[in-house]
Parts: sequence; structure tokens; C-alpha cells
Amino acid sequence: MNLLIDNAIAPGVAERLRKVGHDAVHVRDYQMQAASDEEILQLAEREDRVIVSADTDFGTLLALRSKSKPSFILLRRQRDTTPAKTAAMLVDVLPSIEKDLISGSVVVITDNRLRIRNLPVRTNDK
Repeated sequence: MNLLIDNAIAPGVAERLRKVGHDAVHVRDYQMQAASDEEILQLAEREDRVIVSADTDFGTLLALRSKSKPSFILLRRQRDTTPAKTAAMLVDVLPSIEKDLISGSVVVITDNRLRIRNLPVRTNDK
């Protein structure tokens, strides 16, 4: 899985994910730690990467774009958020959500729940 770890998540998460075979990069690897969310979205789209962040703004931006990519994993965990625990949790959950991420989804992970919403986000507006 190709992942782009946002600045809201520790760089150590990307390192740990690489060690188990994922193509994971942190925005710092691109010297983009001060980049706007839109710039990060564009990078993820260009490189076909899934954004991993604790920043809820990405979900809003994706809804406004009406596109099916890039996919986005929002981490809303309250308990142990050390890089080791975050990476281990992602390694555990990625196989079960891989198809959703490939087709385009927003996945919200909390301490006790996982929610998946397909992209593009559809509204009931006519």
C-alpha cells in the first residue's frame, strides 16, 4: 500500500510501515512539513498514495473536490498514539480496508470503531 503520512502523525509511523513492506513516506521526506492541505492532496493524487492523518480538514477537502482519489485514513484515536502503536494498528487494519482504499474512500479509525465512506462523497442536494 502506498501511504503518505501527514505532519499530524509522527514520522516514525512511516518508518515502521516501511519496515513491514508498505511504501510509506512522511511529508517531511518531501520537505513539505509546512505545505498546505491542498498541496498534500495533490501530491497524494499524483503518486497514488493514501493520506494518513489526524487532521479532519482532508475529509472536508475531499468532499468538496468530488473526486474518488486520493483515499484518506483519519486517525481519531484517543489512547496510546505512540508511533509504534499507531503503526501496529495500521498494519492490523490495512488488509481489511485495502479494497476500499483502492477504489477511493475515507476511513475513520477511532479506538473502538472503523467507518468507511466511499468517494466521491455524495450529498442529497439536487
